[in-house]
Amino acid sequence: MVVSIYLEKAHMFRYLGRLLSWKSFGGRDLLVRVCLISALASALFTNDTTCIVLTEFVLKFTKQHNLPPLPFLLALASSANIGSSATPIGNPQNLVIAIQSKIHFGKFLLGILPAMLVGIVVNTVIILCMFWRSLSSPSKDVESLKPSPTPPAEAAAEMSSHKFSPAKMSHMSTPEVVDDGEGSHRFSPAMMSHPPVELGPEGSMIGDVEKAGKLGAVPAVIDEVVEEKERKGRKRALFLKGSVYVVTVGMLAALLSGLDMSWTAITAAILLVVIDFRDAGPCLEKVSYSLLIFFCGMFITVDGFNKTGIPSAFWDLMEPSARVNRASGVALLSIVILLLSNFASNVPTVLLLGAQVAKSAAAVSASDVDKAWLILAWVSTVAGNFSLLGSAANLIVCEQARRSEQHGYNLTFWKHLYFGLPSTLIVTAIGLPLIRG
Repeated sequence: MVVSIYLEKAHMFRYLGRLLSWKSFGGRDLLVRVCLISALASALFTNDTTCIVLTEFVLKFTKQHNLPPLPFLLALASSANIGSSATPIGNPQNLVIAIQSKIHFGKFLLGILPAMLVGIVVNTVIILCMFWRSLSSPSKDVESLKPSPTPPAEAAAEMSSHKFSPAKMSHMSTPEVVDDGEGSHRFSPAMMSHPPVELGPEGSMIGDVEKAGKLGAVPAVIDEVVEEKERKGRKRALFLKGSVYVVTVGMLAALLSGLDMSWTAITAAILLVVIDFRDAGPCLEKVSYSLLIFFCGMFITVDGFNKTGIPSAFWDLMEPSARVNRASGVALLSIVILLLSNFASNVPTVLLLGAQVAKSAAAVSASDVDKAWLILAWVSTVAGNFSLLGSAANLIVCEQARRSEQHGYNLTFWKHLYFGLPSTLIVTAIGLPLIRG
């Protein structure tokens, strides 16, 4: 979470947003870009984070280009889920699987990457086929947007200055340079080493040299001080951005080399806090502590449910028909995972079935154990696209779109199910033969 927050401060997601609309060739081109960028970002920065930061931007450019928001919101959420399946850090259930199975980052990535790539292509084709006509001309769906008097010129300016909810401090802090964008900085009045100077309508100073002398500084000296502070601020901002990207690349390289994921992530977070060398409060305030507490409670609850013996009894009944060494067994196992993931959520499903699935695979062949874990990761993640309630990423996109003041859109359960049902079944089925243990 901390690394993602620093990437946001370094404008990573702003650059991804600009890439969406850079030299666009129409609605279909934009939709393909949303699918690809959402999948890539989710694999590296988690699906929930990707949906949080890109939903508002997607609504803005659909309004600017007079396109229906529904296919783009579906593309964002579904691609985020599919893309997150490729890495242990893409979503919570994958992280649980990676820790329990002890599959290192590189093997996990190579095992699911082919299925993920094909799944993204198939999912994109399904959306294009379902919304082909509406992507070439304005749809009735546009009417679902809340009315806004923003003229086209202002809309374009809004697109270029899009920001993703910067952190706000709940306490007083020392004066600092505030980065408002690329190459521009605001300075707290407390940073100035001279008293404030009154400015006229055109920005000119009131009075003459005598007036400036009474204020304690000459205008030229004031300008020189301001320019010096701006120059230092730009250098610091550039240094911090570069450091964030270098640390992030180093973290990914360490994960790919097989180092412990938990210690690697903690080390990267500490490095970024030390390099920033400022109050870490604004960043730490954006960590979702309620989500962490929720998962702690979930682990305790699921462990208690496991001790009742009910999950074991259920698995004993179906285990002989759900072994991963034959196609029928993989199909039955996938159906069970898909249904449980939508009724009980994907993380509890992984906690309930993980050890049982691995034990069953080990009884057949030791080489099938990793494959069983990866099948569980793939199906439980893609199952999130089945319905609006299937994953947190879907709900985030739905709520973000509904609560947007200027670009609000109501993504209903049935609109999502109309797309999610065929997409989930087709993508899951096509991806299963591509999973490599």
